[in-house]
Amino acid sequence: MEQPKWTCPQCSGVISPEDTVLFGRGRLSHLDCRRRRILSADERALLSTYCQDHRVPCATCGASFYLSELVFDPIIGGRTHLCPWCRRDLTASVREHLYQCALLPEHVRRVARAARDTARILVKESRQLQDNADVLMREAEAAVAALRETVRKLPARSP
Repeated sequence: MEQPKWTCPQCSGVISPEDTVLFGRGRLSHLDCRRRRILSADERALLSTYCQDHRVPCATCGASFYLSELVFDPIIGGRTHLCPWCRRDLTASVREHLYQCALLPEHVRRVARAARDTARILVKESRQLQDNADVLMREAEAAVAALRETVRKLPARSP
């Protein structure tokens, strides 16, 4: 049985555990529906504090670049980390660097990983809760249908 998908209330797109999410008002949504895996404000703050002078590799062209050299394209909404040579989105590489950076204090790295992992778990558990709610809804619908069938089969009362 396929696991139900949690959808973003803003764009109706499926939220995957790898997406950057906001949680509030009892629901999940994408931080940015057009670029679902962008860096969060906290991740950007950690990068600017600890990793300004670090290089990030581009798997496509083989070069590596300082974070300040990565292109921010305002046409596609900014905050996307593009390779200046081949224009490949390096957001995943930047995030990977952040969570593996040896210069990031261990306790900060641990808290950052915990926050990211908690968001992933929240998405997965939300899917499970939605699945449980769907099962209960089907059971309730079946019970109502059985009740209606029973009422329909009852003999008519005579006055």
